[in-house]
Amino acid sequence: MSFFENTRKPVGLGGKIMVAMMNLGHSPVARWGLQFLNAAPDARVLDCGCGGGANMKRLLKKCPQGVVKGIDYSPVSVEKSKKVNEAAIADGRCAVLQGSVANMMFADNWFDAVTAFETVYFWPDLSRCFREVYRVLKPGGTFLICNESNGDTGKDEKWTKIIGGMTIYKDAELKTYLEQAGFHEVQIHKKKDWLCVTARK
Repeated sequence: MSFFENTRKPVGLGGKIMVAMMNLGHSPVARWGLQFLNAAPDARVLDCGCGGGANMKRLLKKCPQGVVKGIDYSPVSVEKSKKVNEAAIADGRCAVLQGSVANMMFADNWFDAVTAFETVYFWPDLSRCFREVYRVLKPGGTFLICNESNGDTGKDEKWTKIIGGMTIYKDAELKTYLEQAGFHEVQIHKKKDWLCVTARK
């Protein structure tokens, strides 16, 4: 497995290095994307594909009386996310679980918001995953997708060749998948190559 395969599912030492790099490298796009999430101070938020846990920490700050949960199918990511958010976990405001977005253990209509930073590229069966996100969101809840690649640049093909099992979606494709899952009020935001999509249940 190449080092860059760790972007999809971090494993071993290479995976530990990758999640630390992702926490730093993805910060600018994540901070930009978070401005499009209107979440109440006491919101319940789920971060899907939580990686190294940096965005969970940002969400905890954004929702100081809220609860933030994270899910990732990589044990390395789960371990790192727990370490980064140790204090909030001890306070009962945060939990990190290992699992797949395609089949989540959360109750129906529980979260006010669900986020996905730099991760939908790797989700198997996007339609099913989006239906799962829809299921766990409360009516009126928001799903935010934030990607560093918008599917419109030459760099995209380079990354999909380096990283197996990666699909970079254009905004119109994501909008179609979201609407098929039942979402509405889909809004597209772009900056440079970055793409942020928000949708309501």
